[in-house]
Amino acid sequence: MSDIKISNTPYDDVFRTLLNDCSSLIIPMINEVFGESYSGKEKIVFSSNEHFLNQQGGNENELITDSSFKILGKETKKYHLECQSSADDSMLIRFFEYDTQIALDEGEIKENILTVVFPHSAVLYLRCNASTPDQMKIRMVTTGGSIEYDIMVMKSQKYTIKEIFDKNLLMLIPFYIFSHEKRFKEYEKDETKLQELQKEYKKIKNRLEELSIQGVISEYTRCTIVDMSNKVLEHIAAKYDFVKEGVKSIMGGKILEYEAKTIKREGIEQGIEQGIEQGIEQGIKGTVSILKNLGIPSQTIVLKLQEQYNLSLEASKKYL
Repeated sequence: MSDIKISNTPYDDVFRTLLNDCSSLIIPMINEVFGESYSGKEKIVFSSNEHFLNQQGGNENELITDSSFKILGKETKKYHLECQSSADDSMLIRFFEYDTQIALDEGEIKENILTVVFPHSAVLYLRCNASTPDQMKIRMVTTGGSIEYDIMVMKSQKYTIKEIFDKNLLMLIPFYIFSHEKRFKEYEKDETKLQELQKEYKKIKNRLEELSIQGVISEYTRCTIVDMSNKVLEHIAAKYDFVKEGVKSIMGGKILEYEAKTIKREGIEQGIEQGIEQGIEQGIKGTVSILKNLGIPSQTIVLKLQEQYNLSLEASKKYL
């Protein structure tokens, strides 16, 4: 079972980009899926997305999770989120492998007892039908008894534009086009119907601009949401040129070298250059300070420190 090979899709990449580059979008998702009441001011600490599963014969199988992180609120909780375009039979197997390894990463042994804390886990399904479950379970039958835990399910197609903005579920916007996927052929042939789709995206664009002007989200976040929406559109509507161009003409933005990414890259480069000029030790501290002021996520800062200064993961984290 652990030999299952999963290839990343453009939708996985979009999901990870939103989580890591726009971490402020995570809290509303967690509140919705798990019934939490986080304020949004809590600190989010990302874990490594790469885990290694030990197998017989000494081999290691690398597991890549979409996102594993902790939220530091009144109590610290682990979360594990996955994005899946459609339900498949391997989903529960993957969750068990990932969750087990996430728990083992911080397992503690005291007085001959191994204690592991499993994360709160959920999957975002981009497509759903009548048979798509609202919840999944993992049951472990041990010599000490049975234990089971829930895998929560979120279905992006179930949310209207109004619900997305009312609940601040902005992370769902790039995937909103999935709710129209079955009507692409109609839109491609009927300009009037395509215009109705464009009207919906006009609402989305206007609402995002309003939130940016009000300071509810940053301009960087707005740009990222728009450009990730275009990236999803490019793939899901690859065979429907009128649909692609019709929606993109409303949303605007570039797909690959988008404005938000340029802003971030230039900020990182500026931070590294200024840091180096101050000397290694002071340079590292200077780099971290500059990148933090630019709003660069902690996970990205750590990766840059590892790359630029050849530091270990642990050493890089000490500078945050």
